[in-house]
Amino acid sequence: MRFEDKVVIITGAGSGIGRAAAVLFAKESASVVVADIDQKKGLETVKLIKNRNEGKAIFIQVDVSKAESVKKMIDFVIKTKHKLDILVNNAGIYMQSNVVDILEEDWDKIIDVNLKSVFLCCKYAIPAMIKSNKCGVIVNVSSEAGIVGIKNQVAYNVSKSAIINLTKSIAVDFASENIRANCICPGTTETELVKEALNKSLNPEQSRRVLEEIRPANRLGKPEEIAYGILYLASDESLYTTGAVLSIDGGYTAQ
Repeated sequence: MRFEDKVVIITGAGSGIGRAAAVLFAKESASVVVADIDQKKGLETVKLIKNRNEGKAIFIQVDVSKAESVKKMIDFVIKTKHKLDILVNNAGIYMQSNVVDILEEDWDKIIDVNLKSVFLCCKYAIPAMIKSNKCGVIVNVSSEAGIVGIKNQVAYNVSKSAIINLTKSIAVDFASENIRANCICPGTTETELVKEALNKSLNPEQSRRVLEEIRPANRLGKPEEIAYGILYLASDESLYTTGAVLSIDGGYTAQ
């Protein structure tokens, strides 16, 4: 019951790492706001939590790349829950291309959904945290691609790298306001996003083996394994931790 009486917003909670985190937060007694642009998937997460009798959860449909949509989400949470304790910025999309071939509109889309969303959610969540609670915790989900350059995914790499520095900037700017901000960098994890990317390759099985074999652990991560890291950074067990980058990647970036 580490998160009893805590209100947590998780973006991109309709699937993958976000869903796994939502389930774990609810299991540990948090009041979970499942935020996603996909209503069907978001409601599935809420149903999953309630079917397991694992706690309280509501769904909010949000486009995290739009300021108005994000502001409405934060305002609704404060109006209904009266405070905000934890924000997990997990929403993201993936696209392959190099800097020459990528279309400008595709570059903009990746940056908007992966990076601008974190900026917007923090911009509106931090004042709400300070006003309602005089403290707060932010966990931003970056990637191993934010630490090292991975071939043929330039916009994704850039978006995830920028999240790391954004997190550190927030940590130093708002430490005096009792706001902690940390970043988690998952390795390739068995999410719908990864499965979809693999299925688009010419040989999905071979592509999967390559992703497994390039890391010392010789396997892909599981959403729950990443979610446990998110919960740690959001918990009081990490009270002295801010501006940190936690890699959970099977040893990939340690090489």
